[in-house]
Amino acid sequence: MGTTSQKGRTALVTGASSGLGAAFARRLAGLGADLVITARRADNLRALAGELEARHGVKVTVIALDLSEPGAAARLHDETEGAGRAVDVLINNAGGGLHQDFADTPWEKIAHQIQLNVVTLTELTHRFVKVMLARGRGHILNVSSIGAYTPTPTYATYSAGKAFVRDFTEAVAYELRDTPVRVCSLCPGGTLTEFHQAAGHTLPGIFKATFMTADACADVGLAALFSGRRNVISGLFNKISMFLLRFMPRRAIVWISALTMGRPRSSTTPALPSG
Repeated sequence: MGTTSQKGRTALVTGASSGLGAAFARRLAGLGADLVITARRADNLRALAGELEARHGVKVTVIALDLSEPGAAARLHDETEGAGRAVDVLINNAGGGLHQDFADTPWEKIAHQIQLNVVTLTELTHRFVKVMLARGRGHILNVSSIGAYTPTPTYATYSAGKAFVRDFTEAVAYELRDTPVRVCSLCPGGTLTEFHQAAGHTLPGIFKATFMTADACADVGLAALFSGRRNVISGLFNKISMFLLRFMPRRAIVWISALTMGRPRSSTTPALPSG
């Protein structure tokens, strides 16, 4: 991967029970970092912790937590920095979407999604960036999406939230340009994770044939973070596609997004995942 050693440092990865979060944890453990991993599914986290400790000889702390609940960010901060466990690298990966028309989605599910994808991520960034600045070092990677570049029917609040994440991260990264703390947003395209299954979205098999692996996507994000970039899109095809959007009318962009995503299977919404 070519990323510098993280031996002697501690990385906190949210949404680490599967998919991209687990890939980040494995990559960081391979670089020598001790880990704090968090998500809702404690069994998955404990299994991952055992794997990483045995394979890489690093220390892994498990914190089972639902980050879609208000107050979760403060609790996570209290159980790390507040308990004397300094976090050198924060990977804000936890997030989820629902493949559903906005009007058909219960407000409670929308509120939980916004809390998870936007509010908790922003609060964690705020809490940890302050202590990183005080220590004079730190890295924060906020996981956005190529959905940040286009309004997406049937994922209206998801894409809007990811646009917030991208713009917010780039703005903070600029503010911190003369400090030793680096902040970066990662915008993945299709990635082989549980995202679409959890969102209740069945994609044609031909789509999945173009998806990037979670390990490859994590490599892109970490390389960008540790090299000081402010934003990165994973995958050449995704980079080209997002560049070409600049030359298209907004109405055409929304139409293409709607065509790509397809119609929801039913009005029944699945439970929102949080890693």
